[in-house]
Amino acid sequence: MKTNTHIAKHFKEIYFGGNWTCSHLKNQLSDVTWQEATQQVNNLNTIATLAFHIHYYVLAVTKVLQGKPLEAKDEQSFNHSLQTEKDWITFLDHMWKEAEEFIQCIEQLPDEKLNAYFTDKKYGLYYRNLHGIIEHSHYHLGQIAIIKKIIRA
Repeated sequence: MKTNTHIAKHFKEIYFGGNWTCSHLKNQLSDVTWQEATQQVNNLNTIATLAFHIHYYVLAVTKVLQGKPLEAKDEQSFNHSLQTEKDWITFLDHMWKEAEEFIQCIEQLPDEKLNAYFTDKKYGLYYRNLHGIIEHSHYHLGQIAIIKKIIRA
């Protein structure tokens, strides 16, 4: 199996299952109501904010993989406009579809591109950035799982 295929599979497992942690975003978020998604627990980010934050970077890197410039801003990665149950459901529907697009972009990425700099030398290699997305998503997936348990306790 080619390296890009392994990376795509690893990312897909975070969103749709099959990883050894037995936890994934679709499973964690599909039964979360709008009220739960926006419920504040202490001073933690809400589930909606964390989901938006995870996916913000997936969208930014997808655009780069499609040949567009990197336009992500860290300070915007927590700023969502999810105000209603309908917004939440629509966001989740888009999240699943756009994750599939990201997976396809990774699968189409030539292996030699993995050793090239990601938009700028300061960001490191494509390989590092794709694995960074995976690590980042797992980190916040864990937070979502814990917050969900606290809300439902």
